[in-house]
Amino acid sequence: MARVEIKIGGFGGQGVILSGYIVGRAASIYDNKHSTMIQAFGPEARGSACSAQVIVSAEPIAYPYIVSPEIMIVMSQEAYTKFTPELASGGVLITEEELVQPHNLRKDVKHFSIPATRFAEELGKKLVVNIVMMGFLTAVTNVVGKKAMGQAVLASVPKGTEELNVKAFEKGYEYGVEVMAGGVPA
Repeated sequence: MARVEIKIGGFGGQGVILSGYIVGRAASIYDNKHSTMIQAFGPEARGSACSAQVIVSAEPIAYPYIVSPEIMIVMSQEAYTKFTPELASGGVLITEEELVQPHNLRKDVKHFSIPATRFAEELGKKLVVNIVMMGFLTAVTNVVGKKAMGQAVLASVPKGTEELNVKAFEKGYEYGVEVMAGGVPA
């Protein structure tokens, strides 16, 4: 596996930064890879744009900043507008179906959409939308293995929420497997 650059964008309160942390942790601690994570957010605690930049590599990482992400997850319209021009040609774009209305969708990227907010609400807690997205990311890319990502989720979420977060991860993963098998449109 070569160096893979991932950018996760959304607004404060969606767990964007935690998502980046989970991907990095999954890669470096549980999947025997190297990773870095850089975060950026506005001055407000919730509601402002934020992003996490993660690099995963089989080799040590000399430069920790992303240049042109191959994988991008966006969970808000603002993140879509602001960040998608950075996505590498041939890259993977994952959008939250209910919060992002793609416009001027590039023909040179593979686009996946998931109703992660709806799935999180069905599980009883909208706050696990990011974990649903992590499950989906795991299923539609080969950046980090399922077992490693699951372990990172368990190690990273608040105590007492493990069962809910495992369900959220599995829901996203199962949906991703269905999409990849052609059972639901991407």
